[in-house]
Amino acid sequence: MRLHVNVDHVATLRQARRGREPDPVLWAERALDAGAHGITVHLRKDRRHIQDADVRRLRARIRAVLNLETSLDPEMLAHALESGAEAICLVPETREELTTEGGLDVVREAPRIARALPEFAGRGALVSLFVDPERAQLEAAARLGAPFVELHTGSYAEAATGAPRARELARLLEAASHARSLGLRVNAGHGLNLENTPAVASIPGLEELNIGYSIVGRALFVGVENAVREMLACMGKRT
Repeated sequence: MRLHVNVDHVATLRQARRGREPDPVLWAERALDAGAHGITVHLRKDRRHIQDADVRRLRARIRAVLNLETSLDPEMLAHALESGAEAICLVPETREELTTEGGLDVVREAPRIARALPEFAGRGALVSLFVDPERAQLEAAARLGAPFVELHTGSYAEAATGAPRARELARLLEAASHARSLGLRVNAGHGLNLENTPAVASIPGLEELNIGYSIVGRALFVGVENAVREMLACMGKRT
């Protein structure tokens, strides 16, 4: 299973002073040196963390897959098409949210997604749809011909330990199985940390986890390389 490290919140810290440090590109390079398989960034319309120049520099400097998260806003889709990113994840986005707060409504957004998918395919980019673990959303993604879905693990991560979390894990297990039966490839991410990742990493068929905030936070205490290596080791602890 691959680990893609999201470096958005390295940029969040930099943007607090509108300066040059910490540099998310340098941080990404160190994460890759520690064993991460790819880098994820979310270029938001309000540019609250990652900037256009960050995306250009990442694509020029990192020798790994760049996964760019983007909304369906026409301006942002145009940026994503020109980014050179090998992987694109279509996500919902609102100005008021602190972070992505749920999956893309593929059923409602089917017309816009249907227009975007062939454009990215024409550029050679693999597209994933960030979705809640719900059958209707997965089936809509399959009808549209999306190659990947990324299961939103936020409800699982936020659930209390015990029965509530077990129920959310069961939803993820069922969703991953159903997605694969529809011919979809499956990634997962959101809210994952050292404590709750092993169970998700045990879900059959998952290809990639996208994890950022917890790794960046952990790195404040142990450094970039150790934080990435800890997460890789955690992913190997199958439950």
